[in-house]
Amino acid sequence: MSEKLYLYPVWTRIWHWTNALLFILLILTGLSMQYVGMKNIFMRFDLAVSLHNIGGVVLTLAFLYFVIANLITKNQKYYSCHISGCVLRARKQLMYYLFGVFKKEEAPFPINKDRKFNPLQKVTYVAAMYILMPILIISGLALLYPEVIIFNIFGISGIHLTDLVHVSSGFLLSIFMIIHIYFCTFGKTAFSNFKGMINGYH
Repeated sequence: MSEKLYLYPVWTRIWHWTNALLFILLILTGLSMQYVGMKNIFMRFDLAVSLHNIGGVVLTLAFLYFVIANLITKNQKYYSCHISGCVLRARKQLMYYLFGVFKKEEAPFPINKDRKFNPLQKVTYVAAMYILMPILIISGLALLYPEVIIFNIFGISGIHLTDLVHVSSGFLLSIFMIIHIYFCTFGKTAFSNFKGMINGYH
């Protein structure tokens, strides 16, 4: 019988679900703004703008909460990456996801009290939370206060360039979220990993 591990404290679960709901809101409102020419894709343009701005500010506060909570708790250790052998470990985990999981092979890096994420998760989570999220937030705040944006960058409109960065980072994080949800079904049952974000146990 496998050991039951308490890996997701209350603050992590609150942040996780808040972040997920905000991201869904931002995707829906973002698409409504992006495809304004299409009649009623999700909601009216003016409503989409207001909700997107509010959601973006709350997402920023949630991200600051995540960073501070990680710094003052032991959770930060799960995000530390050891560069040596990182690519080989991530490749091994990728091969498991692509082939091994369908052959019912044992996971190469099973979760334990010292390792909440496998090597591939760790790399992608660090990239998502510490690279793409800051880019998304900073570019979003710049669009919210466009007077801070440089008017012209190498002959390109600063606002257009900032918008491109914002939309691109949002798209990449949306793809990350879809893949993340799909990989969460790779537990003992399709929903066993989701229970961890409800009761805190893996």
